[in-house]
Amino acid sequence: MTDDASVNNALEKIGSDEGRLDVLVHNAGVLGLGDLDGPSALRVFDTNAVGIVRVTEAALPLLRRSADPTVVTVSSSAGSFWAVNNPERPEFSLPILLYSASKSAATMLTVQYAKAYPDIKFNAVEPGTTATDMTAGFGIGRSPEESAKVVVRLATLDPDGPTGTLQDEGGELRW
Repeated sequence: MTDDASVNNALEKIGSDEGRLDVLVHNAGVLGLGDLDGPSALRVFDTNAVGIVRVTEAALPLLRRSADPTVVTVSSSAGSFWAVNNPERPEFSLPILLYSASKSAATMLTVQYAKAYPDIKFNAVEPGTTATDMTAGFGIGRSPEESAKVVVRLATLDPDGPTGTLQDEGGELRW
């Protein structure tokens, strides 16, 4: 997601092998813990937000060849203004500045892409706290397989399914 040549090579391979792209899932993410400085912010935003633009723009020609193109962005309710300001939510007490800000950008990019390309479904997903390498230091999360269920649901929506939303396993979320 952070290297133009790598992204372009991958999409050229998909194009030559398949001729189209039906589903694109953005699932890259870094927390950005540690030093809070410009280089750290650039690294987190390059992965969590700019990478979405880089990959989506490169994938658009292949997505347009699909009969039902869908883009799913794995975002986070940690980037939801509603969730981080709600004392009832776990996101309220998470001190992950760069991650939260970049995931808010990821969700906004999803909404804006849905408006810009109404012939392609774009949705963001809050997959739930997932036990991955990224969360290992916190000792939290459910299995990646469990969290993937909501990603798969959004990736396999009917042609008349929603677009421009942030959803979790229960449906659309405020953000």
